[in-house]
Amino acid sequence: MTTFFEQNRKYFLWAAYVLIALLLLLWLGPLIAEKKPSRLVQSTISGLLIGGIYALIALGIVIINKASGVFNFAHGWMMLLGGLIFYSFFSTSSISLLAAGGLAALTVVMAITMTNWRAILEPRNLIIAVVVTVVLTAVMSLPGRDWQYVRAIVGALTGAVLLGLVAERFTIRPLIGQPLFATVLMTLAISELLNGVTQLTWGSVEIPLQVFSNPDGSSLSTIKLDSLKDALGGTVIIQPGLLFSFGLALLAFVAFVLFFQFTNVGLAMRASAENQRLAQAIGLRVRIILAVAWAIAALLATVGGVLQGGATTLSLNMPLLALLAFPAVLLGGLESIGGALVGGLVIGLIQEWANLLFPGTQAGTELAPYVVLMIVLVIRPDGLFGQKRIERI
Repeated sequence: MTTFFEQNRKYFLWAAYVLIALLLLLWLGPLIAEKKPSRLVQSTISGLLIGGIYALIALGIVIINKASGVFNFAHGWMMLLGGLIFYSFFSTSSISLLAAGGLAALTVVMAITMTNWRAILEPRNLIIAVVVTVVLTAVMSLPGRDWQYVRAIVGALTGAVLLGLVAERFTIRPLIGQPLFATVLMTLAISELLNGVTQLTWGSVEIPLQVFSNPDGSSLSTIKLDSLKDALGGTVIIQPGLLFSFGLALLAFVAFVLFFQFTNVGLAMRASAENQRLAQAIGLRVRIILAVAWAIAALLATVGGVLQGGATTLSLNMPLLALLAFPAVLLGGLESIGGALVGGLVIGLIQEWANLLFPGTQAGTELAPYVVLMIVLVIRPDGLFGQKRIERI
């Protein structure tokens, strides 16, 4: 009997999975049937749009994992800090030349000296540094509200690159070749450091970020699908901010899929994630690879922070949003960019549907995504699109 079960274990497992799926369908079917079609469509659209933000956050985590093989637990605080830098440039009519110049100069120096501190002393690099610093300073100090978006975008992106390069240079680079657990603990230390920096600089109160608004400061009008009102038994509403966020997430994914598939840097990032010492031995410049990866991750975190802050507010609760991106990363696969997109969309859908079916509870944010994650990992431990690793002895 034992031999029979061992030989047919695969079929018994799939039979159990089918049985569980049927039981879930019998349980959730009546709850779904009670809801109006308009509410079901509303939750589906909202879930997909919210999932776009989760996917963007997951993409930043995947990039760090592809470059160094570790989870970046500081990603949530990088989101908040990037959003706050954007807010500082966005809400201030005039920026100090000294502050803008200092930010620009530090970023340029860190970028030029990714491999060697003396590189900044070379005449060609010195000329480039001066020109780029002057241009960035001029753009970031543009006065008036007419330039607030340009000023804020350039300032936030400059600050994000500086944040990523500083984090890599002084905390991650010294740990090259060390156990991955040490690097993971370092990302936790970075998160606590950024927590302190944000509270000391901007305080702990919620800050509204009105990026999705009309020139007069009023909110953008919601999009109502009135043509489907009769068929669905109600009006379906789409929030413009979520729609913009979803579109930017798709653009980011297309750009980074092309980046990883068709550039030498993308291939080198995957190689360094396998074995950093071996990558160095074959001539790959692991330091530059890690620096670029952290700069990209910081840029994505800043974009996610601005989008989320525009949809809600900039608050100390924002880093918790990154925890919802972890199920999306694991669901899609730790090394899969496309998996991050699919995982984010799935988690967004599950969250909104759970909130619809179980109103008044925290099932959508604290239970349903992780239950689905557990089920998927039991069936596919490497995620839906993850790479199955084979250890050879």
